[in-house]
Amino acid sequence: MHTTSDHTVSVLNSLIETTLDSASGYRDAADATGSSQFREMFSTRSQRRMELVRQLQQEVRTFGGTPEDDQSILGKAHNKFAELKGAVTGNDDKSVINEVERGEDVIKAKFEKALRDDDLPTAVRDLLNQAYGSIRADHDEVSRLKHQMN
Repeated sequence: MHTTSDHTVSVLNSLIETTLDSASGYRDAADATGSSQFREMFSTRSQRRMELVRQLQQEVRTFGGTPEDDQSILGKAHNKFAELKGAVTGNDDKSVINEVERGEDVIKAKFEKALRDDDLPTAVRDLLNQAYGSIRADHDEVSRLKHQMN
C-alpha cells in the first residue's frame, strides 16, 4: 500500500532527476557556446537549478525519504547524444539554444504534470508552484531567443 508520503517522495525524486538533467544541460550549454553573454546566462541558470535540487531534496527528507542525487538515465543519454552531435557537427549558438529549449520543454512539462497532481500536499504544491514560475520564465526566454535566431 502506497501512502501519501511515498507518492510525494516519488514525485519529488522524479523532479529532482529532471532538475539535475537541466542543471547539467545548462552547464554543457555554457561550455559549448561561443557567446560570453550566453555562457553567463547558462552558468547562472545551472546554479539556480542546483539550488532548486537542494530544496527538493530537503523536501524529500521531510517526508522521510531518501532524495535522488543523480540524473535520470534519459538525461544522461541525451547529454551524451548532444555532446557527440556537437563534436561531429560543431556547436554554434543556434544549435546550443535549440538543445537548451528542448530541455526546457521537458522540465516545464514535468513540473506542470506535478502541479496537476491533487494527491500532493499543499506545502509541496506551493514549493513546486514557486519553482515553476522560474522554470516557465526561463523556458519563455530561451524560446524567444530561439525565435530571434531563426
